[in-house]
Amino acid sequence: MRGKRTATGAALAAGALAVTGLAFAPTAAAVTPQSATISANCGIFGGGAATLTATQSGGSATLTLTSTAIRTPVAVAQDSIASTLTMVRASGGTTVFSGTKNPAMASGSAVTVGPLPGTVAPGDSLEAYGGSLKMVIFGITVTCTASAKQSPGPFVFS
Repeated sequence: MRGKRTATGAALAAGALAVTGLAFAPTAAAVTPQSATISANCGIFGGGAATLTATQSGGSATLTLTSTAIRTPVAVAQDSIASTLTMVRASGGTTVFSGTKNPAMASGSAVTVGPLPGTVAPGDSLEAYGGSLKMVIFGITVTCTASAKQSPGPFVFS
């Protein structure tokens, strides 16, 4: 009986240590780089330099696009642009970030969309070149594509 208590006590202690280890384990993962620059072409809506900013928390990530070269043709209310950002995975296929997050923007303002949520896996390497950003504004679809690879390089998620 005494041996059974010792074994039970040891098992409980090991379990408590495991739970404590999980409690102190890091939950947020890192993405590198945290921001990258692309040259975007949005057809008749303009184009030029844009910055993509990435964040990651485990298997969830967000991307935000900001550009002073791409301008809104009309005033836009907060969270009214339906955006779909498609990134190309180095391993093949694509990863989609989508949502309706944007600040209110006056006519002629620089464009900002995001943070747009998406799902990533450890080791995913995502590049804007070959993908697209589609924004639906008042029923009009604006499609932007990168004209070259992003700099300093693809987003790599851990």
